[in-house]
Amino acid sequence: MQVNTLVDKQSLRNSEDFLTINGVSKIYPTANGPYTVLDGVDLTVKEGEFVCVIGHSGCGKSTLLNMVSGFNTPTDGEVRLLNQAITEPGPDRMMVFQNYCLLPWMTVFENVYTAVDAVFPNKKEAEKRAIVKEHLAMVGLLDAAQKKPGQISGGMKQRVAIARALSIRPQVLILDEPFGALDAITKEELQEELLKIWREHRVTVLMITHDIDEALFMADRLVMMTNGPAAKIGEVLDIPFPRPRNRARMMEDAKYYELRNYVLDYLYNKFAHDDAQ
Repeated sequence: MQVNTLVDKQSLRNSEDFLTINGVSKIYPTANGPYTVLDGVDLTVKEGEFVCVIGHSGCGKSTLLNMVSGFNTPTDGEVRLLNQAITEPGPDRMMVFQNYCLLPWMTVFENVYTAVDAVFPNKKEAEKRAIVKEHLAMVGLLDAAQKKPGQISGGMKQRVAIARALSIRPQVLILDEPFGALDAITKEELQEELLKIWREHRVTVLMITHDIDEALFMADRLVMMTNGPAAKIGEVLDIPFPRPRNRARMMEDAKYYELRNYVLDYLYNKFAHDDAQ
């Protein structure tokens, strides 16, 4: 299916080789022999793009993003950022997980400050504190700065995780189903908030989602994986809706339902999940 994008390409810095995934495979040894999770994945992401990855459980989405983050390494092939091979985690790539990963004994402010202090140890104390406040304000949490994670809602915890990730000024923000555990209203609010931050700062975003509507609303491109084992990229769709996006207006567009039905058909007919595997 050919879909022509209407995204303003001039707003991207058009680094064709900003992030490249070249011939990446991942094979794990098991008692029954080698198990291939990913097999020959190729993808190029431009600087400033928002890319969503979708596919059934077990198709290697998280494995792929873990290799971009440096938490995992390919068996074959390589992942490169600005033409440098990724072999370990680094502050140029920051990951946000579904379960927040906040330190429960620290306040909201301290959770963000710890990351800033680790990445910018030579900055003056006042400057580091200003960075923390700036990013808590960005996600609307300055008033909750002295609360601990147990005292705030799930949506607020995810805001803290996003503020912490952005506070170290990463080149790539990696999101592993960041809104999957949230209620529908909070999810939509955070989607809007994340897109606003992305428009203002143009960090490159890679996001895993199981939600087709979320992907169509947020992404420049949607990467659809085949089923595992030995999963590959099946198709990459350009999302044609101009930015900034209006959710209600999008859902009145016939093209929206055409794309939605196409992705549904891909996931549930062309690559229907086989629970017997």
